[in-house]
Amino acid sequence: MKEIEWKLQGKIKRLTNQTFKFDERVGEGWFSAVYFLKTREIIQHTRPGTVVTMQFFQREHAVLCGTDEAIALLQTFAAHPEKLEIHSLKDGDKISPFETVLTIRGPYEYFGYLEGVIDGILARRTSVATNVYNVVQAARSGSREKPIIFMGDRDDHFTQQAGDGYAAYIGGTSAQATHAMNEWWGKSGMGTMPHALIQMFGGDVVEATKAYYQQFPEDDLIVLIDYNNDVITDALRVAREFGQDLKGVRLDTSRTMIDQYFIRHPEVLGTFDPRGVNPQLVFALRQALDAEGYEHVKIVVTGGFDEKRIRAFESQDVPVDMYGVGSSLLKMNIGFTGDNVELNGEPQAKAGRKYRPNPRLERVELLEKQEVYEF
Repeated sequence: MKEIEWKLQGKIKRLTNQTFKFDERVGEGWFSAVYFLKTREIIQHTRPGTVVTMQFFQREHAVLCGTDEAIALLQTFAAHPEKLEIHSLKDGDKISPFETVLTIRGPYEYFGYLEGVIDGILARRTSVATNVYNVVQAARSGSREKPIIFMGDRDDHFTQQAGDGYAAYIGGTSAQATHAMNEWWGKSGMGTMPHALIQMFGGDVVEATKAYYQQFPEDDLIVLIDYNNDVITDALRVAREFGQDLKGVRLDTSRTMIDQYFIRHPEVLGTFDPRGVNPQLVFALRQALDAEGYEHVKIVVTGGFDEKRIRAFESQDVPVDMYGVGSSLLKMNIGFTGDNVELNGEPQAKAGRKYRPNPRLERVELLEKQEVYEF
């Protein structure tokens, strides 16, 4: 059973390293800035036992993510983690600029070298969760709610998929492209066909779909229809062949291409940008499908969608049923700062920084290192 299920059932409050599977070199300082390692060594020799309070914040309105991971990091690599006093918000909490999201109090040499690693965890996870949240809200801004598929596999290093997929889940995605993206929260990847499959059948969308459906008959059949840059023609060909078995079609037209529909109907041009997946093309596709009795076929759009573009579609009530979004969700635009703000219980911080209590923080109980969860 995935730890996320234990958490949802209330058996544990936070995910642990059983989920995150940290690189053991974290404990050797391999991923810490060298000046933190040098500081730890100096304090160990000159002022051992010096107690500091470290607090973390950022500067945007955001959806917080990465707190479970940061706490699990401390549990795994801090010396004597049970002797640290930690207060934290939770993954998924809405946060404000400069709001304290995490505090750690204890001897500096126990945990200080992890400061930058914690900043990085919170920054990446919160950036992705916030990006996804904003896109999900955009997809809810029209007449009905539309689900978002997280399709970030080709826009990021593969080693980040599990963490980014979890952050996307916290932000509100309903499906994700790879199994790795779903690893921490216990689902499977979602997807049907790429352009490569159609290419293998010489560009014949119907034949490629027949092969797909024969191999994966249990899947909801969603067919990619832009390979030949003639989405309406190919959508109708597939619909006529598969009828009620066809659940949806997906448009992924390049932003540099103009679909053949507009070449055949130049009279509709002149008031909009006809390139890529545009509202007028989707309206025309919906009308063509409905005219032949295929009202049940859903329309999925992908290719360069972000919050702004989705809001533009929704403001026009474009008949999209699902959005697939990739690169815009992975922009790192939120940075966290960790500051030491107290020294042995007294205020002590760099100019411009001070301890900022937050009544929303919850006390986190860390375990002895040899303790593990068993259910």
